[in-house]
Amino acid sequence: QVQLVESGGGLVQAGGSLRLSCAASESIFSINAMAWYRQAPEKQRELVAVIFSVGSTNYTDSVKGRFTISRDNAKNTVYLQMNSLKVEDTAVYFCAARSPGRYTMNHWGKGTLVTVSS
Repeated sequence: QVQLVESGGGLVQAGGSLRLSCAASESIFSINAMAWYRQAPEKQRELVAVIFSVGSTNYTDSVKGRFTISRDNAKNTVYLQMNSLKVEDTAVYFCAARSPGRYTMNHWGKGTLVTVSS
């Protein structure tokens, strides 16, 4: 069972930046996909960004051009660089991973809170 631990959340003013990190307890080299999700108060969890083992990425429309997902297989870590943050980016951000042969994310972190103030 891969353990995922997020860090880097906090309070930032609108227009600012944060970088989230997701450290895995074992090698992510063979992990098919790693992603960041977020859940705002009273809203459903949504996919923010995903990065596949081949390096390709996808983003939800609301963060395109502002957020960048990356992975460092040597450090077993996935990052989410968030720039030009908006109040509506406020949420708990979760890291997730999908093992080979699985069709959905089957490993989840506990989340890190990002609060963007106006």
